[in-house]
Amino acid sequence: MATILIADDAAFLRVMLKDLLERAGHTVVTEAANGLEAIDKYRAYRPELVILDLNMPEMGGIEALEHIMRMDAKAKVIMCSALGHRHLIVNSVHRGAKDYILKPFNADRVLTAVDRVFHPSVLMAE
Repeated sequence: MATILIADDAAFLRVMLKDLLERAGHTVVTEAANGLEAIDKYRAYRPELVILDLNMPEMGGIEALEHIMRMDAKAKVIMCSALGHRHLIVNSVHRGAKDYILKPFNADRVLTAVDRVFHPSVLMAE
């Protein structure tokens, strides 16, 4: 299963995602509370997957995504955000994100998005 970095400024969401992903057999190797931490932790841990929130303090998700993609053009990133930010999610996919998940999280959708990143033939859930 995958090694994962979760970047979200809401600690309770990081805990919720970590629990869900680890119950599914993945390993959350590190967490970040903002975009700058996400970049540093990506560089240090080189996880197989990053789940990156769009709206974080210090540096937002799209800017962090751009930095990560410059570091590693093959990086696998899933963006997450609230329903009202769909246009930003589309923008992030154009910048290299592999998929997205909307808040509030649906467990099946999260796991489908993760599976789809590693197995692109998995059908779109949305």
